[in-house]
Amino acid sequence: MTDAKTQSIAGRDKPAFDRRLLPPMMLGSVLNPVNSTIISVALVPIAKALGAPASQTAWLVSALYLATALGQPVVGRLIDIFGPRRLFLVSTSLVGVAGVVGTLAPNLGVLIASRVLLGFGTCAGYPAAMALLRSEGKRTGQDNPGGVLTALAVANQTVAVIGPLLGGLLIGVGGWRATFALNIPLAVAAVLLGLWRLPKAGATGDRGDEPATGGSPRRGSVAARIDLPGMGLFAATLTSLLLFLMNLHLRNWYLLLIVAAAGAAFAVRELRTATPFIDLRVLGGNTPLLATYARALVAYVVAYAFLYGFSQWTEEGYGLSPFHAGLVQIPMFLMAIGISVVTGRRKSVRGKLVVGAAGQIVACLLILTLSGTSPVWLLLLVALIFGVPQGLNNLALQNSVYFQADPERTASSAGLLRTFAYIGSMVASSATAASFGEHAGTGGMHQLARVMLGAGVVYLLLTVCDRTLGKAAAATDTARTGK
Repeated sequence: MTDAKTQSIAGRDKPAFDRRLLPPMMLGSVLNPVNSTIISVALVPIAKALGAPASQTAWLVSALYLATALGQPVVGRLIDIFGPRRLFLVSTSLVGVAGVVGTLAPNLGVLIASRVLLGFGTCAGYPAAMALLRSEGKRTGQDNPGGVLTALAVANQTVAVIGPLLGGLLIGVGGWRATFALNIPLAVAAVLLGLWRLPKAGATGDRGDEPATGGSPRRGSVAARIDLPGMGLFAATLTSLLLFLMNLHLRNWYLLLIVAAAGAAFAVRELRTATPFIDLRVLGGNTPLLATYARALVAYVVAYAFLYGFSQWTEEGYGLSPFHAGLVQIPMFLMAIGISVVTGRRKSVRGKLVVGAAGQIVACLLILTLSGTSPVWLLLLVALIFGVPQGLNNLALQNSVYFQADPERTASSAGLLRTFAYIGSMVASSATAASFGEHAGTGGMHQLARVMLGAGVVYLLLTVCDRTLGKAAAATDTARTGK
């Protein structure tokens, strides 16, 4: 028998990725983006119904981001310890509870509380998916998740397109409460899929409720492995930072003192404990992963500033209706989906990041040429160009974390990626508010574009100066060929 035939037979004998895991993985991962986008069209009806000003309804957006930024690494660490199944089931059940609370909310305070519950409830989807990818790679011996990561990215980007349209349809049929009630059937479906498709402990290797490190956690060591003091200090540090970023003003200087004090205490705690929540020794020595987190932060500053700022300007500065302002952004999402599908299986990380950074820079330069009299096709062109980095950056960052993270902390590392992304979103929100002031005029849009351009340049420099990026592709080749 020839070597070629032997390799072919060996390839056929290798177990394949369990496609039954895809439905719960994809549904779990889109719970957050669907709630992030659908609220955009519900803010005005909620304000009118509850008699609340825009400054208060804005907390419906911030509450979800704050809870998610905090919860992703926490839930991710719990998934690393206890496995994805039980955390997925608990979290998605919480989404259903949040849907009930939001649907029946008598006032804005209860409604904000339901968004906080939603934020924590949607935290398990993405880290659980990354943990399952890692365990499937270990089981099959084919650690090449490009196709699955592409499917997750396309699902999230598709939801971003249909979210506002779905929200408008639900509001037209059942009022703004219908946008919260939607979470009830979604949660039921996610829980049922999780029960049906996610493997139980010991079912097939270590894919189920067994921790990623192998074996079941001993009862006496669970509290120590969770590191509740470390999680609490991390929460205090991140919450204070995000509250400061959400409302940049000198009168909030005390929040920075809390950030510094809590951050220092967190560092001391994590360096001294045997089983830290975030292993700063390992993370500090993992320069490639730290560089990826830094790239994620600046990349999402640009992405969210465009989503927040450009849409506001097209309405107030350019004069489009909210419906037509939404249509202008459709080319970006469609381009992002197409780019993800075409490039998803390609192993290049550096190439995707470089082209993504270049796309952001070109789009920002085009924004600087826009005015209230610019032709509509130029607005569509800007959105279309922004679709290129939207499709490339998400995939490249996900792949980078997957191959750079400590295998035993895959879920928590993936959660931290989302945390840095949400910190970027808060920076973008503050930059948008500072640039526009009380009116989203063309001058403010140009000022915001200069901030975005600076972030885009930093992103490009972080990419071209990072010599470790080729390791992700090399890891893919090694995992695929076994050499």
